[in-house]
Amino acid sequence: MSPRLEAAAGDITTERVDAVVNAANRELRGGGGVDGAIHRAAGAERLHAACRAIGACPPGQAVVTEGFDLAARFIIHTVGPVWHGGAEGEPETLAACYRNSLAVADEVGARSVAFPAISTGVYGYPPEEAAVVAVTTVGATDTCVQVVRFIAFDEATLVYYRRLLA
Repeated sequence: MSPRLEAAAGDITTERVDAVVNAANRELRGGGGVDGAIHRAAGAERLHAACRAIGACPPGQAVVTEGFDLAARFIIHTVGPVWHGGAEGEPETLAACYRNSLAVADEVGARSVAFPAISTGVYGYPPEEAAVVAVTTVGATDTCVQVVRFIAFDEATLVYYRRLLA
């Protein structure tokens, strides 16, 4: 079954969903952008400890931790591709981030998930192209998740999502 897809502007750390997805780095260390915001809001010390226990996460894969101080029960960490022009497997790796995050959500029983615009910050993935991959991949993925919300940090990205969902 495909989930209901929604788009909203805002701060992913305040989403009232079962799981938020973190655009992580492969060492799961926390960093800038969404990753840093999630670590700060969840309680950096405890989240860092949970991530250290996992170790690492290769691009396209996903792992889960407790949500700690977030409204969400779980944080699903996925590592998106660094953009090199699109000819080095970036779309496939980005699609794998969405599919594998939903698979992890299914494993932990999450029925609502909020995704950031994975790889569109410092990893340089063009936001419009990333939105297409996100919406088409999630829409085509068989999952028990009932609601997926794409959270846009800026108005331009929100417009891309809304256009694709219209």
